[in-house]
Amino acid sequence: MTNCALIISHGQPSDPKPAEADLAALAARVADHLPGWRVGSATLAAPGSLAKAIAALGPQGRAYPLFMAGGWFTRIHLPTRLTEAGGPGWIVQEPMGCDPVLHDLTVDLARRSGAKSLILAAHGSSRSSVPSDIARHLAHRITNQTAIPTEAAFIDQSPQLAHCTNHDPDAACLPYFAASLGHVSDDIPAALVQAGFQGRLLPAVGLAPEIPAIIARAILSGTPVCAKTCRWQV
Repeated sequence: MTNCALIISHGQPSDPKPAEADLAALAARVADHLPGWRVGSATLAAPGSLAKAIAALGPQGRAYPLFMAGGWFTRIHLPTRLTEAGGPGWIVQEPMGCDPVLHDLTVDLARRSGAKSLILAAHGSSRSSVPSDIARHLAHRITNQTAIPTEAAFIDQSPQLAHCTNHDPDAACLPYFAASLGHVSDDIPAALVQAGFQGRLLPAVGLAPEIPAIIARAILSGTPVCAKTCRWQV
């Protein structure tokens, strides 16, 4: 039986097609690292996308969440959506944002930036500490391992990116996001302007050239989503 993998992202409800196209392109690059596998993609925002992908791939496989944190979405919502879409045999794996290999890459991207100080921009959540736990954990690691002073700032919780006080022209902002649409292309630049940030905005972590290989490695590992909420504490 052919091994199957399905990369799933939130997508963009207001305009689903660009996110669907970007995710399909990523899935094709991941497939290059997985000979003998069938690799598909689907966003939750595009109506029917998940059911269509499952119908094409089959009743079972490995579902890889292109999310930057664990929690309710990966432990409860995504398995429910997969079952409703005709894929109860699909196993949800740990999301990309919880992968220690991605954390290592994030530290390396910060080091490569050459910035004198850094803002790690993340989504955050007004309902859960899980996304901010990961961002703060990484900010702490970057500071300790690169000697680049790093602070985490968020779109959806405090401290908000729009209120950051880093006005160093040699600073950089590294978005801890999986893709370039929506928050990265619009919300983060607008928040940095509002804050008077004078440094550079770096590409999102999820756009790094190492990402397809990292995803392929995670899919091969078969690591299922943790039964408990994914937490990273400083």
